[in-house]
Amino acid sequence: MTPPHGELLPATRRALLHRIATAQAEGRTPSLVAAVVRGGGMVWSGSRSCVDGHAPDDNVQYRIGSITKTFTAVLVMRLRDEGVLDLGDPLEKHLPGTGAGHVTVRELLAHTGGLAAETPGPWWERTPGSLRPELSDVLGEQPFKHPSGQRHHYSNPGYALLGSLVEEVRGAPWEDVLRREVLEPLGLHRTSGQPTAPHAGGWAVHPWADVMMPEPAEDLGRMAPAGQLWSTTGDLARFAVFLAKGDERVLRADSVLEMRTPAAPPESAEVAEGRAYGLGMQIQHRDGRILVGHSGSLPGFLAGLSISVDDDLAAVVLANSTSGPLVTTVAGDLVRIVAEAEPRIPDPWRPLSEVDSGVLELAGPWYWGTQAAVLRLATGGDVELGPLSGVGRRSRFRANGDGTWTGLDGYYAGELLQAVRRPDGSVSHLDLGSFVFTREPYDEGASVPGGVDPERWRALPQ
Repeated sequence: MTPPHGELLPATRRALLHRIATAQAEGRTPSLVAAVVRGGGMVWSGSRSCVDGHAPDDNVQYRIGSITKTFTAVLVMRLRDEGVLDLGDPLEKHLPGTGAGHVTVRELLAHTGGLAAETPGPWWERTPGSLRPELSDVLGEQPFKHPSGQRHHYSNPGYALLGSLVEEVRGAPWEDVLRREVLEPLGLHRTSGQPTAPHAGGWAVHPWADVMMPEPAEDLGRMAPAGQLWSTTGDLARFAVFLAKGDERVLRADSVLEMRTPAAPPESAEVAEGRAYGLGMQIQHRDGRILVGHSGSLPGFLAGLSISVDDDLAAVVLANSTSGPLVTTVAGDLVRIVAEAEPRIPDPWRPLSEVDSGVLELAGPWYWGTQAAVLRLATGGDVELGPLSGVGRRSRFRANGDGTWTGLDGYYAGELLQAVRRPDGSVSHLDLGSFVFTREPYDEGASVPGGVDPERWRALPQ
């Protein structure tokens, strides 16, 4: 086994091993391999049973199924960040003639385009992609099950369309683009469209007897962007770090944050289960934390990737059986075990290395009407605005370099924050998307919509 990046306590390591051992035994899978990531590297890995007579390690490939979709989504987000396309663009603008051209790129990413869940004809995951050489074979004569934009309906053909979009814009096969723009920059050298040794074989385990049957490993053809990839726990550990923090060589931090943000209206069952979907990423509220990532399955294989950004933790679980262990649940359990046994130690507080006096002047309490808020300085010239106490509208703002800031998240995402100054240079108020924040509740010296009563504040006679 590859030595781990760091150290966990012996009791934590035993709890992790116990969890995957239970999953492998109760799930009746030929093998199961897992890894935990913290601090930007792998801190634990483990496996149960064997592949080709040997215990699998973090270099053994398994098929990862729909985790492939997250890789495809990264490619599409790169196109958006380059200005090649907008997520609101209809597909027809960049990939004409599909018969699904009115669906937007964002809707395809979030599975809200209304497309069918599966392709027509034989089970696409267990039959050669040569049976579906054209997109028309992937979509069929009636590709839509719902009006576009109205509900979340998971669609494998939708990601086949996104893969074809990447090919059309880049002028190269999807896998070639993926390798050049994502896999190689991130050092994911054991992630590929076809298996390379050492790799696990896929198996079907009889539901009522302890016997097995090998599963076919088909080339999915046009459906490859929805589920083709093979990978390892080592590579997926590195991919998890990227999905949590971004990498300027591939996709910046705010773009991966956008991928991790709910983008689809959840169904009632999903609400009850704390589930949502972003742009190529699944989101789940579990054990009091938010887990993001993706699950994957193809005949013979199960895969799960779960990331808790707040805990600086991620877990990967891979198995080589068609059904059995709930690997995404296991991955979430591995995150929970470490988070509870060895809580994240906060980074040490350090003062800012430099600060703009004009920005420092804005720090402190502000009032929208009678509601108190506080503006705090953050790193890199960013600022944060949120309630003075309790819950309320809270957002972080990125400095634009011209004395204004743009909201990155929360209620004010995308809104412009600026300090409005008087002729003498003193600050009159903050303007935030037409909201006026003043230094005093209804400050008479500032521009307050509706005006300020000339008698100001008063006590009422008893």
